[in-house]
Amino acid sequence: MRISHEAIYQSLYIQGRGALKRELVWCLRTGRALRAPRERSRRTAWAHVTEETLISNRPAEVQDRAVPGHWEGDLLIGLERSAIGTVVERTSRLTMLVHLPREEGYAFKESTKRGPALSGYAAVTMKNVLTHYMSTLPEQVRKSLTWDRGKELSEHAKFTIETGIPVFFADPRSPWQRGTNENTNGLLRQYFPKGTDLTRWSAADLEAVAHVLNTRPRKTLGWKTPEEVFNEQLLLLQEVRVATTG
Repeated sequence: MRISHEAIYQSLYIQGRGALKRELVWCLRTGRALRAPRERSRRTAWAHVTEETLISNRPAEVQDRAVPGHWEGDLLIGLERSAIGTVVERTSRLTMLVHLPREEGYAFKESTKRGPALSGYAAVTMKNVLTHYMSTLPEQVRKSLTWDRGKELSEHAKFTIETGIPVFFADPRSPWQRGTNENTNGLLRQYFPKGTDLTRWSAADLEAVAHVLNTRPRKTLGWKTPEEVFNEQLLLLQEVRVATTG
């Protein structure tokens, strides 16, 4: 007899009337006591996702991780529309955490119709902040960025013009297409739990957490750290560039 993992999860939550017992919750890295429906939305159209940004049009070199400089990104969402941007390099697994403080004038309980979006990950704000972070990287490792379909990156065209980094969007309900980023987000939830206001952590706090992840040896990297692998790749790219121009 064969049984799917979804059936196992459902049986566990059904026994607890839709929620797990406290002693079982402590065993979960996510700490998720309630089982969310597998299919939340039937939405099939996203106006900001254009034909050229579909993941099917992404360069083939991205898939095998042989070429460094291709990134995956997403948001960790917290209470009161707080968020932290997460960007991970596919080959080295190097992680950048993007600080997204709320805009001045944000009101927790009040909203103005047709007023400016003041959360830290509104489209214009997200584009500006992400442009700043990605522009700190050497040009050789700014080849592409794969994002989920969140509207926070609806200003992707301007982002590409300002950084030179083409943006591609994963297919709907296909988190495995950004598996490196999804796995990293799972690790980050140990530091930034769900149900908390993520603006409580400063930019310095995010840098400290990113440093912990980037200096942790990984089996998949031959027990090297993401920082070591990224620096090795960058040095190699620089040597190749010198050789071709010399």
